[in-house]
Amino acid sequence: MAALELRHLRYLLAVADHGNFTRAAEELHISQPTLSQQIKQLERTLGVQLLDRTGRTVRLTDAGAAYTDRARRALRHLAAAERAVHDVQDLSRGHLRLGVTPTFTAYLVGPLAAEFHTHHPGLSLTLTEMPQDRIEAALLADDLDLGIAFAGPHLPGITATALFTETLTLVTGVRADADRPSPLPVQELTDRRLVLLSGDFATRGHIDAYLTRHRATPRITVEANSIQALTEIVQRTGLATVLPDAITHDHPHLAPVPLDPPLPSRTVALLHREGAYHGAATRAFTRLTHDLVRTRGYPPAP
Repeated sequence: MAALELRHLRYLLAVADHGNFTRAAEELHISQPTLSQQIKQLERTLGVQLLDRTGRTVRLTDAGAAYTDRARRALRHLAAAERAVHDVQDLSRGHLRLGVTPTFTAYLVGPLAAEFHTHHPGLSLTLTEMPQDRIEAALLADDLDLGIAFAGPHLPGITATALFTETLTLVTGVRADADRPSPLPVQELTDRRLVLLSGDFATRGHIDAYLTRHRATPRITVEANSIQALTEIVQRTGLATVLPDAITHDHPHLAPVPLDPPLPSRTVALLHREGAYHGAATRAFTRLTHDLVRTRGYPPAP
């Protein structure tokens, strides 16, 4: 495929994504007349109209939608081919694009990045924190190489490899609760003041479902979209929160309080796109992740 034709594909996809020639031209750093001329040239070459320009927003025609779907896949395959050509098996250089759901940045990402840098200093890492649905979409679009999130259900085309079991529990900075001789009945959380993750976290939905199932109605005094904010607040107040046990283990000033019945556990998984090319950096990170999970003693996945 000639360079000019590749440029045509990228131009068309930019217009399709923005629905507007002006914004697409700005993103591509070319003039709007040049962009319009190039798209018309592509349409003449194919002998079909790809864009409907009659409305306020530029839209794909049926032919344009079919063409851009295959164009996206072609560009993804070409990008993977380029990475394969430049992949260095001795790991003296390379790059990994990793997406993680937010709770893992509090206890897993630091040790993983440290091990990755120690064992493979020639490799670079781009780490992005995002919700699981965006991780899976990015994997399918070839914008990420790997993701760390939770097991199923997944989008079609996503493969999950179990890593370990994550358990959650009530967490407090008050030692009196931690010294209880037996687990705290979940009903005793009713009217208790809690600080919890905000509703855009999957973990919050997991917690809310548990509380609803057991008819416990605590008072949610503070909501935060940061694990660090939760741990700081709990250490300095009488509020309690719910966090993965692994986070509590790394914070000596936080105390886990077992609940009865316990919160349901979740399986942490390494995600990738089915059939995707796995470069040397991806394979090295995968091995390192499994080794670190065993070394740190996380509960094995079922």
